[in-house]
Amino acid sequence: MKKKINNYLSFYLLILISFSYFFLYTKHNVANDSTISEWLINYEGGFTKRGFVGQLAIELSRILELNLRWVIFLLQSFACTIYFFFLYKLLRNLKVERITVLAVFTPIFILYPIAEIEVLARKEILVFSLFMFYLFIPRKSIFKIFSFIVFTTFSILIWEPIIFLFPLVLIFEIIENKIERFNFDLFRVILSFIPSLIIVYFIVFFPLTTNEHNTMALILKEEFGQNCYMSCALLKSKSSIFQQFQGNFGKYSLEIFIRYFLICVIGFFPITILLKNSTLKNKNLLLFKFFNKPIFVFLASLLPVIILFAMGYDWGRWVNITYVMLALIYFHLLLNDNLILNLEKLENNFIYKINRKFFVIFFVIFCFGWNPKTVITGDVGSFPGYRVPYKVFKILSN
Repeated sequence: MKKKINNYLSFYLLILISFSYFFLYTKHNVANDSTISEWLINYEGGFTKRGFVGQLAIELSRILELNLRWVIFLLQSFACTIYFFFLYKLLRNLKVERITVLAVFTPIFILYPIAEIEVLARKEILVFSLFMFYLFIPRKSIFKIFSFIVFTTFSILIWEPIIFLFPLVLIFEIIENKIERFNFDLFRVILSFIPSLIIVYFIVFFPLTTNEHNTMALILKEEFGQNCYMSCALLKSKSSIFQQFQGNFGKYSLEIFIRYFLICVIGFFPITILLKNSTLKNKNLLLFKFFNKPIFVFLASLLPVIILFAMGYDWGRWVNITYVMLALIYFHLLLNDNLILNLEKLENNFIYKINRKFFVIFFVIFCFGWNPKTVITGDVGSFPGYRVPYKVFKILSN
């Protein structure tokens, strides 16, 4: 059974990565593509948030004498390849349970960027890959601490809102390093966050000036024939903290809050059930001594993400990012025996009471029948399992 599931998983991921290559290629020359706009941000005018990867693309374009958008396409394709490879490497050893299968195939996880192609290969995919690379390094390796500093530092340089998920990462470090009290190990972990926090300080208090932004835009236009638009242009129009929050003020409504409450409840349902039925192998860990179940600590560590929702309108994307980081951490801890899943309690869930044939129908509807749209005002998308391949065939037929 495990071998079959591994085969199904590899087949599923191969299909998704093939769709990723196809969509990235078809849209890499689209003038108003939102993903490309983010990858155009660079340091030509001065240090700024999210400029690291854009500067890398520019330098490669200069060295190789290639079109900048083509270089970005190649980098995005490479990023997707690494991401899907690491996902397979992590998930292939999971024990197959109904809830686990739903947690892996939920539409707010792996499928989401392909269902919403304007999210495809956004910079958070590099953050996920860096984190998984860190996870795969043995805990006793001398490179473990260094790789953690690399992850936190470069993650901020690539996509600084990941800082809102650092509390979750801290919880992971406490469990992974078996920290039971305030000691040197905890101090070492906290110190590892310092370089990234320093970078955030400069990002927040020293944004690009108008002249620096104009310099960046001018170089993009004159040297590479590219306009500084959307994400790139927002560096000037949303440079202050207040402007980040101000952009959402006119978009809130009761309908939106109810919609995203349901999206989170339904989308996170499988992994919430897994967390609810999981216990720590070491129950004396710091912050966990006063809680019978780790789920409360994990959920509390996600509270800062609310700030991210208040600052930006890509709510569907924020849901996906939050879920990915939580899922990567949970499954890694489970596979390394830091968490113990109580199968007897798990099987009391109503999912296990469903007839096998009806469960297959439920699985298809739950995992491939819906997905959140990218922006806060977008309605829920329907049947991505059908619409994604249909979109491919439609593009090819034209």
